[in-house]
Amino acid sequence: MIAQQRILSLGGLALQPNQSTNTAFQISWTILRVVAGVVMIHNGLDKLANIESFANAYVAYLGLPFPITLSYMAAFTELIGAPLVALGLFTRPAAMGLLFTMLVAMYHHVKVAGLSIPYLELSALYAATFLFFVVNGGGRLSIDALLANVLNGLRTNQTDGKRASLEDVFQRSDEAKSGTKSAL
Repeated sequence: MIAQQRILSLGGLALQPNQSTNTAFQISWTILRVVAGVVMIHNGLDKLANIESFANAYVAYLGLPFPITLSYMAAFTELIGAPLVALGLFTRPAAMGLLFTMLVAMYHHVKVAGLSIPYLELSALYAATFLFFVVNGGGRLSIDALLANVLNGLRTNQTDGKRASLEDVFQRSDEAKSGTKSAL
């Protein structure tokens, strides 16, 4: 029971978006989430189109181990994480994976061209966007928000059930005391 409560609590926290009530902000947040997620998908597709070329040009160039494996991991992070961000489903973990791939891309660009803004521009914008979603979640107009509401409802029902059980115990205790007193 305690483990279930912790899971519900952690799930609610992980899914719970920033609670801004500004409608224009929530709509723009949703648009940013959908656009960033949708346009990121092609990056994963591009990697898979020629995984060996990507592995040699990017991953091996950085001196990272297992370039093919890491290339597949990056591609599938983008292919799975980007649609999740667009949907607003498990936004924080998906955005964390995408943020990490963009930080590696930024490192690659710095290693190749130094602090050249044209090389860093796109990966830096993606990184900043995904950092925003790691911090704030998917927004009120996301599947995460719906799931968080469901989990909060379950937690509330459990709390109400416990409260009712405690009230029953106290009521029976009071009745037992009253019965004892009237018997005397």
